[in-house]
Amino acid sequence: MSGLLSFRAWEKVWMFRKTFLLGLGNTVKVAFLGLLLSLILGIVFGLMATGEKKILRGIARVYVEVIQNTPLLLQLCFLYYAFAFSSHSLGIIFSGMISLGIYHGAYIAEVVRAGIESIPKGQFEAAKSQGFPYVQRMYYIIIPQSIKIILPPLVNQVVNIIKNTSCLYLIGGADLISLTYSFVTGENTGGAYAPAYLVSGILFFIICFPLSTLASVWENSLKKRERRIAVRKKTALEGEV
Repeated sequence: MSGLLSFRAWEKVWMFRKTFLLGLGNTVKVAFLGLLLSLILGIVFGLMATGEKKILRGIARVYVEVIQNTPLLLQLCFLYYAFAFSSHSLGIIFSGMISLGIYHGAYIAEVVRAGIESIPKGQFEAAKSQGFPYVQRMYYIIIPQSIKIILPPLVNQVVNIIKNTSCLYLIGGADLISLTYSFVTGENTGGAYAPAYLVSGILFFIICFPLSTLASVWENSLKKRERRIAVRKKTALEGEV
């Protein structure tokens, strides 16, 4: 019954379609909560990495390097099982949300840092010479300019968070991949391997493809806009000459 063209296999998948929808809902839930946490951590540590205090920059660097250079699966298992064996289980959904948030927060911090550092230092110095404190310099001058650079890779991180919810399978999660595996190995539902995993992949694609396309289109439009601005400046300078 496992063949892709098997009518009985597709019939089984259709009969238990609510299982896939439940998994999709849990995937979106974990991804959304993880995204909120990662945005908070990413913005905070991204600002710390570009701040004036050396100790804050050092803390941000340690966070980014430690998280980026250890696997997400290791962080997830450590968080889940460390609390579980200490009789203080966080639960699968909450553990997944925290792990995804911490992990992707490090990458978003780098995105924020790169966006801020792309602004010419002369603007920092000019604002400082005018008496703007650090918070006002960032809020009124730097962030509005860097946001267009930050947003496209930020959307890509959202896609990565959604796909990485599949890691919850390792701790017995109720995400889309976990429930798909439970379906194909179940005593009453098992056997429909190809259709079940195909449906799971399609559901992921439906969520992720529009987001990745948006990021690509957004990035290309920004590049075109920058080229148009560069051409206008060049034309204006030639006109003055």
